[in-house]
Amino acid sequence: MTYTVTLIPGDGTGPELAAALETVLAATGVPILWEVHDAGLGVMEEYGTPLPEHVLDSIRRTRVAIKGPITTPVGGGFRSVNVALRKELDLYACLRPAKTMKGVRSRFEDIDLVVVRENTEDLYAGIEHMVGEDAAESIKIITRKGSERIARFAFEYARTHGRRKVTAVHKANIMKCTDGLFLRVAGEVAARYPDIEFEDRIVDNMCMQLVQKPELYDVLVLPNLYGDIVSDLCAGLIGGLGVAPGANFGDDIAVFEPVHGSAPRYAGQDKVNPMALLRSGVLLLEHLGEDAAARRMEGAIAAIVAEGKDVTYDLGGTAGTSGMAAAIARRINS
Repeated sequence: MTYTVTLIPGDGTGPELAAALETVLAATGVPILWEVHDAGLGVMEEYGTPLPEHVLDSIRRTRVAIKGPITTPVGGGFRSVNVALRKELDLYACLRPAKTMKGVRSRFEDIDLVVVRENTEDLYAGIEHMVGEDAAESIKIITRKGSERIARFAFEYARTHGRRKVTAVHKANIMKCTDGLFLRVAGEVAARYPDIEFEDRIVDNMCMQLVQKPELYDVLVLPNLYGDIVSDLCAGLIGGLGVAPGANFGDDIAVFEPVHGSAPRYAGQDKVNPMALLRSGVLLLEHLGEDAAARRMEGAIAAIVAEGKDVTYDLGGTAGTSGMAAAIARRINS
């Protein structure tokens, strides 16, 4: 069976990372027909938007996409393409696994966490305005529907992947209406999964505990803003954003992506580490039902990184982006 997948190379270092992904996925033997579409800074002049409608149309048609990093201006300019994709396609669940790998420098060992972040509401709904000239107001939206479906996603993921526990992360001690609703609904959903342990943690305490004793935790489910922050914290536990994969799921559409930035100053230098996008490619294969290929690709990445020779400079090697991808592809076929 040939799978049709939308590929958005991204900008900055995105195109070279996308090329590395294509090299490695081709080595798995899984037949993928790519629909390649550009988004981001490079298309602004032509289309007047960083996310042209034909890109969204392609994803709605193929039902699955993978994208490279896309630059988001800070403090002005257009809104994040990532946020727009999630809103337009109702990709309500962001999945961020965080697992240590031999050969990746980290202060921690044996980290194996999964962050499940609500993707469509909370403060990231973008409902904000100025109040006069000297104050700004942002409205936090938490709904029963949004809370229930993200909690259900977390518990279904835990059950399907043999996970033991789900922890709901919140600030319900202060925000009793919004975070209180999130926590209350998470508890209601938990009652339907008696085989999965459920607990909750206040978000600031959760951050401390993840640094002190991460082994106590398994699957974390969080509202949008806390999920954004805690998922980056968990990426730090395993070596940084450069090795962290990501995926966004709706009811029938999935978009996979690395979680790091586009690093435009390194564009075209064949220098950056492709691991985050490659590990996102492993999640893509799992989503397509190609579990055997996913395990071969995952194993090849782990083996090359552990050897520490055909890897990029940040991992202690001398290979470029394309060289590391080629080495992983050879390992898959060996």
